[in-house]
Amino acid sequence: MSESPQPEERGTESAGTGTNGSVRASPAPRGKSETVGALYELTKPGIAAYVMFTAGVAYYVAARGQVDVLPVIHTLLGVALGTAGALALNQYVERDVDALMTRTHTRPLPSGRLKPGEALAFGWGLLVAGLVYLGITVGWLPSVLTAASAAAYILAYTPLKTRSYLATLVGAVPGAFPALIGWSAATGTVEFGGVVLFCIAFLWQLPHVLAIAWLLREDYARVGFFMSPPTDPEGVRIGRHMVYHSVSLLGISGLPTFLGMTGGIYLVGALVLGLITLGVSVAAATGMTRLRARRAFFWSLLYQPSLMALLLVDTLP
Repeated sequence: MSESPQPEERGTESAGTGTNGSVRASPAPRGKSETVGALYELTKPGIAAYVMFTAGVAYYVAARGQVDVLPVIHTLLGVALGTAGALALNQYVERDVDALMTRTHTRPLPSGRLKPGEALAFGWGLLVAGLVYLGITVGWLPSVLTAASAAAYILAYTPLKTRSYLATLVGAVPGAFPALIGWSAATGTVEFGGVVLFCIAFLWQLPHVLAIAWLLREDYARVGFFMSPPTDPEGVRIGRHMVYHSVSLLGISGLPTFLGMTGGIYLVGALVLGLITLGVSVAAATGMTRLRARRAFFWSLLYQPSLMALLLVDTLP
C-alpha cells in the first residue's frame, strides 16, 4: 500500500520525550469532534479509497459489466471497513517509529491525539466488522482474501521494513489484493483474469513506492527502514528497478485484451499509459533527482485511475 511523500501537518501539541528517545506529544484535552477527526485520519482515507476503487473495478470486469448495484455496494463497504481497520492497526504497531519521522510525527498516535488503546480497539473493530460483513453479504472467499491482505500488511510488510529491501515487493502484495477480492466477490472464485488484474495492481505500485523511497530516504534511514538500498544513495539501483518494473507493467497491462476481457480502446490506452510510465522511469534511471523522482511519483498517481477508467469503459460483455 502506497503512501504520500508529503509531510503530514495537522495541528501541534506540547511534546515530551518517550522512554525510547522519541518525541511524544502530551495530549491536550480533546473534544468529541477532535476524536472523531483523529479516528478518521487513522484510517488513511486516500489509501482506503484506492482499495475500494480497485476492488470495484475488478468486480465490474469479472462480471463482464453486468452488475447489480447492491452486491457492489456490499463489496465496497466491506472492503472499506476491512482496509480501514488494517491501516489503523498498522499505525498502532508503528506509533513509536512514526514519532521519529518528519513525515509521520503528527499522526494521531505520535501526536497524542489518540491513545494507543483507542486505536487498537478501533482498528480491530473495523477489521472484524469488514470481514464479517463481506462474509455474510458477498461470500467468505472475499472475506478470507481481505484477512490475508491485512495479515500481509501488518505481519509481513511492517516488520520487514526494518530488515530488508524486499519489503518494497512484499508491501505491494496487500495493495494488489483488492483485485482478487473484487473478482471473487463477483464470481465466487479466483480465476486467471483476476490474477492478471492482481499483477497489474502489484506492478503499478513498484515505481510509485520506489520514487517515494528515494525522496524520503533520509527520513526512512533515521528509523532504520530499508525502503531503498542503503548502499544506493544516488538512486542508481532504484532507477534500474523502476525501469524493470515498468517494462513488466507495460507487457502485462495488455493481457486483458488478449484474454478477451477488454477491447481495443483499453489496449491502446494501456500501452500509452505504460510507455509514459516507462519514460519517466528511464529518465529517473539516467540520473535520479528530486524532480525526476517526484515526476515518477505523481505520474503513478495518474496511471492507476486512468487504467481503471479504461477497464470500466472497455470491458467486453
